[in-house]
Amino acid sequence: MKEFLKENWLYFTGGIVGAIGGFLYWKFVGCSSGTCRITSKPLNSTLYFAMMGVLTFSLFKKKTAQHDK
Repeated sequence: MKEFLKENWLYFTGGIVGAIGGFLYWKFVGCSSGTCRITSKPLNSTLYFAMMGVLTFSLFKKKTAQHDK
C-alpha cells in the first residue's frame, strides 16, 4: 500500500487540490440560477474539479522506462 501511494502521490494531490478548488469555486462563484450542470451543486463542482486536478497534475508525472522481464 505504501508503494502504491508513493508511486501515485501526484494523482492524489491533484485530486485533493482540485476538490478544494471546486468547492471554493461553487462557494464563491457558483451558479445562482441553478441551471449550470457543474457549478449548481457542491458535489458536482467538487467531483468535476477533482477530476480536472488529477488530469492536470498527471501532466507533470515523469514517464519511466519499462524493462522487459
